[in-house]
Amino acid sequence: MKPIVYCNGEFVEEQNAKVSIFDRGYLFGDGVYEVVPVVNGQLIDKIEFLARLQRSLSELELEWPCSQIEYVAMLETLIERNELVEGSVYTQVTRGVAPRDFSFPDNTPTTCMAFTTAKSYLSSPQAEAGVEVITVEDLRWKRRDIKSIALLAQCLAKQQSKRHGCYESWMLEDGFITEGSSSTAYIVKNNTVITRPNSNDVLPGIRRHVLLELAADNGIAVELRAFTLDEVLTADEAFLSSATTLVMPVVTIDGKPIGEKKPGLITLKLRQLYVDRIKKQAGL
Repeated sequence: MKPIVYCNGEFVEEQNAKVSIFDRGYLFGDGVYEVVPVVNGQLIDKIEFLARLQRSLSELELEWPCSQIEYVAMLETLIERNELVEGSVYTQVTRGVAPRDFSFPDNTPTTCMAFTTAKSYLSSPQAEAGVEVITVEDLRWKRRDIKSIALLAQCLAKQQSKRHGCYESWMLEDGFITEGSSSTAYIVKNNTVITRPNSNDVLPGIRRHVLLELAADNGIAVELRAFTLDEVLTADEAFLSSATTLVMPVVTIDGKPIGEKKPGLITLKLRQLYVDRIKKQAGL
């Protein structure tokens, strides 16, 4: 079966999906996106995904391409047509097609597209062994809280981690870790999870939101503050979270071990709590 994608109201084979070269997403990166996990054919963290997409659209003065109910129905239809059991749906909304001009065009319909990717979430050899990260300079703009499709700085950061044979880059600004190129960063010290508070400096991660709820419900202490690279090096544990990793232990940074250089107990507990939550949502 050839993959089916959604593009501006139509479900088509991926090679037939076309967007104009004058789309503002192509010309300016003028749009937003989301990645939604799918387990057992079900969208995971649906309420949180819709809330963040609503916020990103509002911050860029973008209209929904349809109602939220219709949007979810489109994603569910896409999952069904691709017979996706476990993986994710990437979905994107841009300001649409208009003559190239920096100011916003008037009365221009948005462009909306989505596609699926198969991936195993619930079982992960990397989550059992832990991954390595490096640090890079944070080169991004000042509205990192918007899930913008303008991701060049993140691509550069990810490419550096790839060149070093690492899984991810953690970005540094004024001596402090902001976040990963495509993930939220955490350390654990004295049984306390430490991660940045939400602000314009970081993306409000859905996985982060859920993990903080799970921590509160299960007696795991959390401290919301920025932390330095030196603190990472002296931490007991470290981990990252994202739509495509859930909770991923980090065992080295810049080639130096973190804690015992293996996934820590709190990291593994949070991952299991999240997996249990997902299984419940997915009816497993």
